[in-house]
Amino acid sequence: MKYKILVCDDEKEIRDALQIYLKNEDFEVFKASDGLKAIDIVKSNEIHLILLDIMMPNMDGFTTAIKIREFSNIPIIFLSAKSEDTDRILGLNIGADDYITKPFNHTELIARVRANIRRYSSLGGIKETTKQSDNTYIAGGLYIDDDKKKVLVDGEEVVLTATEYKILKLLVQNKDIVLSAKQIYEKVWKEPAFDVGKTISVHIRHIREKIEINPKEPRYLKIVYGLGYKVVDLK
Repeated sequence: MKYKILVCDDEKEIRDALQIYLKNEDFEVFKASDGLKAIDIVKSNEIHLILLDIMMPNMDGFTTAIKIREFSNIPIIFLSAKSEDTDRILGLNIGADDYITKPFNHTELIARVRANIRRYSSLGGIKETTKQSDNTYIAGGLYIDDDKKKVLVDGEEVVLTATEYKILKLLVQNKDIVLSAKQIYEKVWKEPAFDVGKTISVHIRHIREKIEINPKEPRYLKIVYGLGYKVVDLK
């Protein structure tokens, strides 16, 4: 199934660039230059996700999102040159699913698009006759492509050892769930675990040093003292 993405932005250069990125990933792309045109397209086509600019003539992105939410729950990702928390919070409160600040990394944008489509599909929003295989895992700006064995953090690739990769993938697959050192060891090493706490803690420290801006104050890989480890899904 080819997913259909609506790109709504008043800047032609951005519309055209997004169309190239999305078509290269085998998405079908619709384009609109303002909110009014975007609403018409959504009403007359089966759109699976909208990339929606905020500052536009005729009808801004916030108003457009409110109007679309009156008749559709398809994922909406806001694109904005503004990075203020107030704009991000307002966008999410009125029904957006995600928010990306311009200029954006196109790899991260594609990862966010896939994540939101996958989430929408899992909730029954997309009816498919044949389910696509999509071996990607995402938690906030943390992206794992399991086919290519590639890890990106905020769009930048990080290099992990094979064991570090397996541990991180396991935690991202079970994001927001605490896994004990014993559970991690048995899943990754495929053998019974005996006194493996130090082994896992060393690997966790190395992973943090590679994926966290400040390993001492991690955004993603958290320790739940006395219980284990988890990856949190930043919103």
